[in-house]
Amino acid sequence: MAHGKGKKPQRMPKQVYEQELLRLQAELVKLQEWVRVEGARVVVIFEGRDAAGKGSTIKRVTEYLNPRVARITALPAPTERQRTEWYFQRYIEHLPAAGELVLFDRSWYNRAGVERVMGFCTSKEYTRFLHQCPIFERLLVEDGILLRKYWFSVSDNEQENRFRSRLEDPMRRWKLSPMDLESISRWEDYSRAKDEMFVHTDIPEAPWYVVESEDKRSARINMIAHLLSTIPYYEVQRPPLELPPRPPSKGYERTPREMQTQVPDHAATLAGH
Repeated sequence: MAHGKGKKPQRMPKQVYEQELLRLQAELVKLQEWVRVEGARVVVIFEGRDAAGKGSTIKRVTEYLNPRVARITALPAPTERQRTEWYFQRYIEHLPAAGELVLFDRSWYNRAGVERVMGFCTSKEYTRFLHQCPIFERLLVEDGILLRKYWFSVSDNEQENRFRSRLEDPMRRWKLSPMDLESISRWEDYSRAKDEMFVHTDIPEAPWYVVESEDKRSARINMIAHLLSTIPYYEVQRPPLELPPRPPSKGYERTPREMQTQVPDHAATLAGH
């Protein structure tokens, strides 16, 4: 894969981005209601380069959704016991039941990426994964799960810029790990691993969709719009709700505030408050 040293793409204007994002998020709320009412099971996989914008896109997808319907799954490294299980086993328990949407912030594809490149799995385990993964995903789709797989693509130059930005930002420094920084020196290894992964797992039943994410705003808009276009949802008509009249008091008196431990009024100490 060629190194991306080209001209940085033009950023989507903020006002246009925010207006379209809000419209798409309203559609995601409609999608959520459809999932709940129809008892659908939806799995969305987010994969791609470190710092490619997966996490920020997931935040925008779930911003207005009910966490009881739409949940994010981001698994830590497997335990010693899990290392002895069938590889897909620990992911299966996080698959959705009827009326649920699960967003995998990285997924079983760890084996084809970081585990392969960093030597955390054997060649035999890796080969077995490439054989079993299409079978596993066909079983999910055959059982009625709506499976969508997104690969967020970013150039090495832009990735390095984002890493540098995180290093300099104390609020986002937690996003960086030694493993992330290792991806800079192993860029071509990760590229080859991704290409081989696509050869084996880009199947008609569950194709990969590539999201160009040099511009994060465009990437978020494009990914969400595409997801909505692939699911035959409709707007669920909900019964109208009205606030009931408040009943007359029956003599209840509130407990005096001084009898309770109050949170200090920090806001009142701020200038201009």
